[in-house]
Amino acid sequence: MGLTGCGKFGKGFLIVINIIFFILGLGLLIGGILMKVNVSAINDEVKPALNGITVSSFKLGDLVDNLSILFIVMGVFVLLVAGLGLFGACCEVKCMLVVYAILVLVLFIIKVTAVALWFTMKGEVDKTVKFSLLKSLKDNYKTDLINSSSVVSNAWNYMFMSLDCCGVNNSSDFLGFSWTHPGSSTSTPRTCCKNVDSTNYLRPACSSGYNDKGCYDAIKDDISTYGNVFAGVGITVLFIELLAVIFAFMICCQTGKESAI
Repeated sequence: MGLTGCGKFGKGFLIVINIIFFILGLGLLIGGILMKVNVSAINDEVKPALNGITVSSFKLGDLVDNLSILFIVMGVFVLLVAGLGLFGACCEVKCMLVVYAILVLVLFIIKVTAVALWFTMKGEVDKTVKFSLLKSLKDNYKTDLINSSSVVSNAWNYMFMSLDCCGVNNSSDFLGFSWTHPGSSTSTPRTCCKNVDSTNYLRPACSSGYNDKGCYDAIKDDISTYGNVFAGVGITVLFIELLAVIFAFMICCQTGKESAI
């Protein structure tokens, strides 16, 4: 049985859309890899400070790290599904189109869940994480020496230097609570100085002053740069995925049994 006008349109639609899916999958894969490599909030030195914060039973540092891994996995999955749909549509192979439609439905559910989780977490982060970060800083920050015995203090110091931030809100967070600062005449950590790293943070004075941005805003900006892009991409393709499922089943219904091999 040959394809009708709607079937032929659906075939063309699937070919075009799966080429686009292939490109989008490649974008998710590359974006996830870049996020994993470049987002300073998820390196091993900074994560211990973030892991003291729990959001919806998830440790914040692990959550950010796992988001990048999720995007990489989704990118690979989209690439494989797009290839399956493209070949199935071009050759009108019924079994491949059925598998493709099922996988797209699974992907659709995953994306709806991921987008809903992102917006839910975003609201909760705004309400609770700043307070929790400040409490963690005041309870656990002991020294501005990056090789101290305090793992959490080391993590905060690396965060100050890698994200160019200071405290949770700003450097004033260090007023009013006690921490050890040997060799320093100020209550603000030397790791908060502008343009310093692990090799020069112990210089006598901050010649360029202290970082103005708080680490809460720095982390939020670091993450949202990638998160908003991925959320937007996910929402955009949801409707297209539904059409792809409909057309895949339409082609299956109009394709002869001889193609189901």
